[in-house]
Amino acid sequence: MSRLTSSLALFCQVNALSCLVLCYLLFVVLGGVAFTAVEKPVERELRAEVEELRRSFLQENPCVQESGLRELLGKALSAHRSDVAVLKADAEERSYDFTSSLYFVIVTLTTMGSDSYTPKSYEAKLFCIFYCILGIPLTLFLLTLLSNILLPVVTHAPVHHLCTYWGMPYARAALVHAGLLSALVLSLLFLLPALLVCAAEPDWSFLDALFFCFIVLSTVGQGGDSLGRTWGPTARETLELLTTLCFELRFTDCLGALISKALSPLISSQESGTDKGPCQRISKCEQGHTGIKDP
Repeated sequence: MSRLTSSLALFCQVNALSCLVLCYLLFVVLGGVAFTAVEKPVERELRAEVEELRRSFLQENPCVQESGLRELLGKALSAHRSDVAVLKADAEERSYDFTSSLYFVIVTLTTMGSDSYTPKSYEAKLFCIFYCILGIPLTLFLLTLLSNILLPVVTHAPVHHLCTYWGMPYARAALVHAGLLSALVLSLLFLLPALLVCAAEPDWSFLDALFFCFIVLSTVGQGGDSLGRTWGPTARETLELLTTLCFELRFTDCLGALISKALSPLISSQESGTDKGPCQRISKCEQGHTGIKDP
């Protein structure tokens, strides 16, 4: 048994890349199977409800042709996906005023994408291509600079403070700092926004709001949902403007770097071996904070 285990470990070491790719493919397939198993029954039930509603409507209104109804529904659904007002009550809504266009620019430059705002003219599509070729690298470059500026403030300084004034070992200070930073990020970027979304959209559950915040902050998209669909034009413009400002800040790109940077002192301390006293711990903290090594 031990020989088989050692042979398997040696095989994995020799073919590490192939094993990693295979495991990733299995992970992707597992995700597809899980979503299919969970969502397919719901889709089948919804499809049956819509079919029954269409059949009953045609029976109650024999003067309506099925082909005409199908064409009308197709046009209405296509316009709704593009966030164009279909009902008369929504005639005052506009999807391409300045705030909506600015919102589309921000979600495009941050690579999040928009589920509703899409250029329709050839000129707008061509402009979007060249605009993003220049704008996306510039946005990522500026976010990288912002991350490099914030990292010493939110990582080295707190660890140095815990080492110097609280007398904590270096590894424990790094672990405490990483835990507090993770809790702060979880509260400010996920839990608190989810509560605000629940207050803004009474029809949404907390899980719906949390899912919306997660996919937006992880730049996956909006999941087909958008805030303020039932709001008036003025309130919706205000919401889009506030959302634009939030996207402009883009804490998400700094999140992964901050957490990994906060954990790096702990990892390096464990790799270096034993702890050699408070003076050396404080010295290490100062070296990490200032970047100057002792001679």
